[in-house]
Amino acid sequence: MSSTSQRGWRAVLARAVAVAAVVGSVAPLACAPRSGSAPAWRAPQAASPTPAATAAPVPTEITLALAGDVHFTGRTLRLLDHPDTAFGEVASVLRGADLAVVNLETAVTTRGAPQPKQYLFRAPASAYTALRAAGVDGASVANNHTLDYGHVGLLDTLGSARAAGMPVFGAGRNAGEAYAAWVTTVRGVRVAMVGLSQVRELAQAWAATDSRPGVAMAYDAERAVAAVRAARQRADVVVVFMHWGVEGSSCPSGEMRSFAARMAGAGADVVVGTHAHTLLADGWLGRTYVHYGLGNFLWYGSSHSVDSGVLRLTVRGRTVVRNEFLPAVVSETGQPVLLSGAAAERVRDRVARAQRCTGLSRTRP
Repeated sequence: MSSTSQRGWRAVLARAVAVAAVVGSVAPLACAPRSGSAPAWRAPQAASPTPAATAAPVPTEITLALAGDVHFTGRTLRLLDHPDTAFGEVASVLRGADLAVVNLETAVTTRGAPQPKQYLFRAPASAYTALRAAGVDGASVANNHTLDYGHVGLLDTLGSARAAGMPVFGAGRNAGEAYAAWVTTVRGVRVAMVGLSQVRELAQAWAATDSRPGVAMAYDAERAVAAVRAARQRADVVVVFMHWGVEGSSCPSGEMRSFAARMAGAGADVVVGTHAHTLLADGWLGRTYVHYGLGNFLWYGSSHSVDSGVLRLTVRGRTVVRNEFLPAVVSETGQPVLLSGAAAERVRDRVARAQRCTGLSRTRP
């Protein structure tokens, strides 16, 4: 190619580059709408993904079946000849709950020395077989009969419970064990049970200490409050199972009422009690559900009342959303038998009258 041709080619190339530069500089303006005209069409752009709204999980509801004093002596000892049916038909209610708990009001032992007191209860290890067969998941032993046969009897009670696979709480080989909550998980919900006794009979001699077996006593308020607070850290639902009250009285004492408030303040969601051998009533203390007395359940002989029953609670989160008392009567065999019709209404009426002296609210906050 000649030099003249090369110069011509370069000139053509330069003009092409200049034109391209001009077109590139004005091209964006061609897309801009003119005043008064419709906006230029743009290709739709994918919208930024919006995080899906996450609904708060609905707390799992669980049912608790709670009942009163149980022991196997006198007429009820005979029921252990057939431990699988010892509780009779009421066992269906216990089995139907997610968690069923009673107060085991006896030493489970064949050894030990009887203590200096009027009423002494003990039972063979098959008592635990009967509890398990009835659907009972755990038992409080914080009461005024667990040491009826001394420390030997208490250690047997604890040892045979472990051997039977029956969780017990409220007593132990030392204070650490006695005040420790039993924590179990049902349907993903962690439930803690703390057992405490407020019965004064032999309380000093029977109290668990750092170096002595015994019962978790409510009189050691510092330990009792610490036990509930510790349970609160470990569980979703905290239940305090008390042994308290004046035998034969359907009204709570001032001591009971003040201690219930203390347990609520420490973090208890539910406070229930036994010992008075008659039914007391229930209600709310702030957000804490309280039932002052469940009466006898499986009972050896005469008592202040034959009224009995099962307290069935539905708990959602930390709140009791439904409370039902299923009336029963302690029959001639000592077994609780569920009532219906007019007989059940008579028991409910007596409980309703007892509610007037509880100082508790009838409505959940």
